Amino acid sequence: MKRLACLAGIFFSIIFGVYAEVSKDSKDPEVSKVSKVPELSKVPGNSKDSPIEQHALLALSSPDYRVTAGDMYTLTYAAEGKAVIYVIVVDSSYRVRVSNLGIVNAAGKTYRQFKTEAEAIVTNNYPLSGVQLVLTQPALFTVYVSGEVLEPREYSAWALARLSSLMDGALSAYSSIRDITVIPMSGQSKTYDLFKAQRDGDLGQDPYLRPGDTVKVNRIDRVVAVHGAVERPGEYQLLPGENLSDLILRYASGLEPVADPSRIELVRHIETETDSGDKIYLTGQDIQDNYPLHHLDELTVPSIIDLIPVMFVEGAVQESSDSLVIAGSNVANRLTVRFNHGENYASLVQRNRVWFTAISDTQNAYVIRGAERIPLNINPMLYDSSYRSQYFVERNDVLIIPFRQYFVTVAGAVAVPGRYPYIPDRGWDYYVALAGGFVMERNSRESVAIQDIGGRVMKKTDPVSPETIITARTNAGLYYFNHYAPVVTTMLSIVTTFISVTLLVSR
Repeated sequence: MKRLACLAGIFFSIIFGVYAEVSKDSKDPEVSKVSKVPELSKVPGNSKDSPIEQHALLALSSPDYRVTAGDMYTLTYAAEGKAVIYVIVVDSSYRVRVSNLGIVNAAGKTYRQFKTEAEAIVTNNYPLSGVQLVLTQPALFTVYVSGEVLEPREYSAWALARLSSLMDGALSAYSSIRDITVIPMSGQSKTYDLFKAQRDGDLGQDPYLRPGDTVKVNRIDRVVAVHGAVERPGEYQLLPGENLSDLILRYASGLEPVADPSRIELVRHIETETDSGDKIYLTGQDIQDNYPLHHLDELTVPSIIDLIPVMFVEGAVQESSDSLVIAGSNVANRLTVRFNHGENYASLVQRNRVWFTAISDTQNAYVIRGAERIPLNINPMLYDSSYRSQYFVERNDVLIIPFRQYFVTVAGAVAVPGRYPYIPDRGWDYYVALAGGFVMERNSRESVAIQDIGGRVMKKTDPVSPETIITARTNAGLYYFNHYAPVVTTMLSIVTTFISVTLLVSR
C-alpha cells in the first residue's frame, strides 16, 4: 500500500510539474510577443493572432506535426522516488539528449514518433516511472518569399503552416498559383499547384513549410475568363496545352442546363486584327475540338433564357412596390417583360399586380399589336384567379396603362386659375393656394362658391371631391369702381365737351 501511495504521489507531482511548466511558458513575455506575429499560418479553428498554447494543442492532436528546430518539450518521470522534470529544446542538429539517458535523432520524425522513442529510453532505464513527453511550445521560423509578389520578404510560420498560408496578401495581379517553387534547405526544389489543392483538395500540392524553405512565385502564363451559363464562372490560369474544352468542362465544371452552346462569344484582346480586340463566335463543336485560347481571352456562354420573347408595358405603371409613385404624376414608365409562349394576359397581369397604382386606369387599358389597337379591361383579371382573357401575349406587344387622374377646377379671383390634381382630404383653401391665392383687389373676405361634379352647392366645411369647381367671387367694391370709373369719366368728358361746343356754335 505504501508503494502504491508513493507512486500515486509521484504521478500527481509529475502532472502538477507539467502544468506549472506550461503555465510558466505561457507567462513568458517573449513567448507572448512571438505568438502575435501577423503572418502566422491560418489553420482551421485558429486565427492569425492565436497564442502559442493553441498552436501546441493543434500540434498535439495532429499526426502530421514534425519535430522542428526551436520546439520546446517537457519530459517528466519518476526516478528513485523523486519527480524529474526535464526541459528539452530542439536545436538545428535535431540530436536530442533525453535526460542524459540517451540521444534521439529527431530529424524528419513526427511528434508522435519522437515521443515514442524518448519515452522508451526513459522506460528502459526507469520502469513504471510514469514517463510523459509533452510539446509545450512549437517553434516559429521564417520563410523567404520572392518572385512575382508584391514585396519579397520573410514571413513567420510554424510546422503546421501550409504554403497557401503565405499567399494571402502577397500575390500580385501577375502571380501564378499554378507554378510556385519551394526550395528547401537541402536545395532539392519542387513545384506546386495551389489550384489543385484548392479545387481538388490535393494537399500534396499545398505542403507544410519547414525552416530554411525559400518560396519563389512564378509569373502567370495564361489567364482566361468565362462568364454566363456555366457552373463556375470566373478567371482561371490555364496550364500549357489546356484550351476551350478544359476551360468549360474542367475549370468551369461544365455548362448549365439552360446554356446555349450554339452562341458562345469569345472576345480576344491579344494577337488580334484590330487594336480594340476581336469578337469570335463559337459553337459546341469548338468545345469538342478544344479551340485554342490566348492570354486574356474572355468567354461568354449565353443562356436559352435570353431567347425568351419580350413584350412591353407602358404608362401608369411601376417596376416594384418600392418605386416612388407620387399622386398626380404623369411621368410614364416603360417596362420590358419576358413571357413564355402561350401566356394569357390574365396570368401576366395576376403575377405582376405590383405594376399598378392608384393612378393606373386599368379599366381603359389597351394593347398595341402592330397597327392594331385592342381594348383590354384589366380589372376582372387582377383578383380573379380563375379568369382567363380571350387574348394571349405575343412578341413585341405593347400594353398601355393610361393615367387615371382627377382634378379640381379653381376659377375666378385667383392668381392662376386652372385645373389642379385632386388630393384626398384636402380643403378648398388648399386648391386656392395652388392657384396662387386670392387676388385681393377683386376678392374680399375669401368669398368662394363651391360646386361638386353634380352641380350641388357645397359649404366651405364640406370635403372637396373630385371634379369640384371652386370659384373665387369678385366682390370687392373698389374693384368695380376702379374698373368702371375710367369709362364713366371718359363718357362724362365727351358729353361735357359736346355741350360746350354746341353752346359756342349757337352764339
